Amino acid sequence: MSSAPHDHPVNPLPPVIVALFLLIVGIEAMFLLGTRGILGGPEAVGWRQAAIQDYGFNAEIFAWMRQQGLWPMEHLKRFGTYIFIHGSFTHALIGGVMLLALGKFVAEVFAQWATLVLFVASAVVGALVFGFVGPERPWLMGTFPGVYGLIGGFTYLMWLKLGQMGAKQYRAFTLIGLLMALQLVFGLLFGANSTWVADVAGFASGFVLSFFLAPGGWAKIRAKIRHR
Repeated sequence: MSSAPHDHPVNPLPPVIVALFLLIVGIEAMFLLGTRGILGGPEAVGWRQAAIQDYGFNAEIFAWMRQQGLWPMEHLKRFGTYIFIHGSFTHALIGGVMLLALGKFVAEVFAQWATLVLFVASAVVGALVFGFVGPERPWLMGTFPGVYGLIGGFTYLMWLKLGQMGAKQYRAFTLIGLLMALQLVFGLLFGANSTWVADVAGFASGFVLSFFLAPGGWAKIRAKIRHR
């Protein structure tokens, strides 16, 4: 009759992922309530567009900063704030679900702080690459570059696991290959845009950063350098 009182049928979500998800949901709920006139009065209908203008990442603004050599904080903040602003409820819903799924897997292995760094740093790199490549559609918004960074972390963990099993490690890249194929299909059907560049950059940076952020990662790298 001794059952562990703290056993859960489903493992609880890591706190850092819950916090990120609630922030995304909270902002999206504010936009929806404003659009329906429940919150903020008549001017609340334009809250989403105002937030995109104030907090979304803009490639043309980034180009202006590089040309002028000016880096005001009101624009630098966009590298981190754009991931919490979405173009629609569906956009936020898909991003939030992917954040929960990939974030749970990664954060159960990585430290909480490392998961947060992986998510945010991948989003920043994604915006940076987008800023150089994507001025024809200058606005970048949504959590996807950060989520793709988590996919990079997930891929790294699968890559390690397959290596330990003696299996072919390229199979770890199946998920990102499938997602990129879907991006291509949707681009052909509905018109492509350069936001996929930010996603790919987020994935690549997430995978590379995982070598340093994974448990014991930095120690392993130092050991390899010493033995060369």
